[in-house]
Amino acid sequence: MKIRKTTKHFPLFIFTVIIVMLSTSCSKGKTDVVPNPVISDPIFTVTPDTYSFTDAGGTGNLTITMNGSKWEVTSDQTWCTLSLSTSSKASDQVIITTTSNSVKEVRTAKLTFIMDKKTTVFVNVTQDAKKASYPDYSYPIAADATGMSSNAKVLAAKMFAGWNLGNSLEVPGSETAWGNPKTTQTLIDSIKAAGINAIRIPCAWNGYIEDAATCKLSAVWLTRVKEVVDYCFKNNMYVIINIHWDGGWLEENPTYAAQDAVNLKQKALWEQIAVYFRGYDEHLLFAGTNEVHTSTNAASENFKVQMSYNQTFVNAVRSTGGKNAYRNLVIQSYNTNIDQAVSDLVVSTDAADSRLMVEVHYYDPWEFCGLEADAAWATIKYLWGVDYAQYGPIASWGQLAQFQKMKTSFVNKGYPVILGEYGAMRRSSLTGSTLVNHLASRAYYMQYIAQQAKQYGLVPFVWDNGATGNNGMGIFNRNNGSVFDKQALKAYITGATNGKYPY
Repeated sequence: MKIRKTTKHFPLFIFTVIIVMLSTSCSKGKTDVVPNPVISDPIFTVTPDTYSFTDAGGTGNLTITMNGSKWEVTSDQTWCTLSLSTSSKASDQVIITTTSNSVKEVRTAKLTFIMDKKTTVFVNVTQDAKKASYPDYSYPIAADATGMSSNAKVLAAKMFAGWNLGNSLEVPGSETAWGNPKTTQTLIDSIKAAGINAIRIPCAWNGYIEDAATCKLSAVWLTRVKEVVDYCFKNNMYVIINIHWDGGWLEENPTYAAQDAVNLKQKALWEQIAVYFRGYDEHLLFAGTNEVHTSTNAASENFKVQMSYNQTFVNAVRSTGGKNAYRNLVIQSYNTNIDQAVSDLVVSTDAADSRLMVEVHYYDPWEFCGLEADAAWATIKYLWGVDYAQYGPIASWGQLAQFQKMKTSFVNKGYPVILGEYGAMRRSSLTGSTLVNHLASRAYYMQYIAQQAKQYGLVPFVWDNGATGNNGMGIFNRNNGSVFDKQALKAYITGATNGKYPY
């Protein structure tokens, strides 16, 4: 009975197995024939991804590439607009337009590109801060050669000896703030009577700007500078006016970051100075800067920026025309340093022929000339010159090879050199024979440097800061014009007399 029952159900079992196997086989075949669809990665690029504009504004192009169906873009700043807000092209361009920046701060905008509402790309836009902008003060007139016949070499040869009106007109805000009285005709007459025929007048200007927005100079201050210049002209003296320390805006900023703003002010000030003194003959010279330097080690950037300040000065003066088209101008090396003049000074391009001079300063050796306290690198020396070694330690003999360098690099090439400042402190706190020997050594220095400078083609200008106390460098009494330091003055005039220019 059992055998018969089992045999009876076998075909049903076999049939069920076959159905399951066929069903599984069909399912595997279907997967191999129709795979899951492949989705490509999104492509969405915007180039460039950053854009910079000057303060003046302008336009720029962006290129957009995509594999989607559409992109859209927005700007988060109204000053930065776009030529398109959306596109369905696989490749397209958008023009960015920025308006001029009216504020003195850098501003930024963000552009947001979105493809198919999910893939996002950002573009950052920056714009420079508004730069200072001043009126054109050049007011050009026709060139006038009257009274301007001497080129640089001829004029330099006419300057017998120079003197500095130091610590007076270069004092920011007040001529008398550093202890000297107002300069008088009596003082200038005394200087001329002593045998000096050239005066360098260090000048401040920044403290006398009456309108910062326009860089307009005070007419009262211009009149005062003119008054002092006229004191000199009444004595038929040669005069150099410059932009001196002036609070440091020019002198302490030879950097790329400051370059544009400083040059704008340099141009505006020199245009005004040049126009105001345009009618003066060749007895008046302009010097563009003073001791431009940084507090850190000098680098190529600093030298290049200083050269731009020189060039701006030359261009500004020449642009005014009149006698300024022929006026002899003085450009400075970095920090008025001789070594940096030789290695890094590039003489400015000038529309006038042979009307440029170069200026350097000389206070070497510093441990004798200016060191006020012992330092790690040197101690104060009261004596200079081998003949004075018998009285105590002497400062290094000096580096007259420096003057030869200036002759080779500039004088021989047609550029006379103004030794705009030189001198040594009078250490009057010394006593007895120590003081006597120091003063004699100092007088010898004053004579020797003046003589050697002229021999190499450098026009000497002794530094006088009006100070008559210890560590002072005053030669004349500013209160009454009398000679305070007769020993130093006699030595200086002797050196200037003995020295003969090589041109």
